[in-house]
Amino acid sequence: MEVIIRDSAEEVSVLGAKIVARLVRRKPRCVLGLATGRTPLRLYLELIRLYAAGELDFSGVETFNLDEYVGLPPGHPQSYHFYMRENFFRHVNIPARLTHIPDGCSADLRRHCLDYETAIKEAGGIDLQLLGIGSNGHIGFNEPTGSLNSRTWIKILSEKTLKDNAALFPTPEEQPRHVISMGIGTILEAGHCVVLACGAQKSSAVKAMIEGPVSSMCPASALQLHPRATVIADSAAAARLDHSEHYRWIEQHKLDWQKYE
Repeated sequence: MEVIIRDSAEEVSVLGAKIVARLVRRKPRCVLGLATGRTPLRLYLELIRLYAAGELDFSGVETFNLDEYVGLPPGHPQSYHFYMRENFFRHVNIPARLTHIPDGCSADLRRHCLDYETAIKEAGGIDLQLLGIGSNGHIGFNEPTGSLNSRTWIKILSEKTLKDNAALFPTPEEQPRHVISMGIGTILEAGHCVVLACGAQKSSAVKAMIEGPVSSMCPASALQLHPRATVIADSAAAARLDHSEHYRWIEQHKLDWQKYE
């Protein structure tokens, strides 16, 4: 696992955007796995800036989002369809037909999950999967104790995740308890997994992901088994790491072709 520590959340997002941009330039018809939430917002702003400056072309890019709430229509302000449209898609030139987000209002959720997996395979697989990490170690919406070989499916949100996201909904009754999410097994098939982690509230999960055992109690720890997983954390999120100086040493001594900036 590649661990990169930066001083601020801003630096984390900008570096993440550089990694995405480098792939888009090298492989214009790449497949991106995208994430939502507070952490990736600044990354999307940086990608939009690069596009507006004429430095990136997304016209051949295909995207698959990690997850969506069950029961929220695409126009709902807390749906991930709405999030992606307002925060990224409408600002760049990715063709709408090449953007894929799970349909939480599908009449047959189980069939839809299977079809989503098929669509990823038919696209040639995901080249780069963008990830955040929950304070309980979830990636996507794969909660603790779930299978580390799971596929896209209907997941039940934990009480911890519901509490963490409660402020996004007017009342507890309006907050969905179920989501469609790519599984850990699906995520691990991406060519490159890039995790962004910011804030002290993520520090325990970041430590468990990087330095703890591979365990379903911290789903993100499965990334230790991935051949190319990059974690970019700000100093607050990295505060509990025992070997932060080692990670900094490794980054300082990379060969030129291994560097992102």
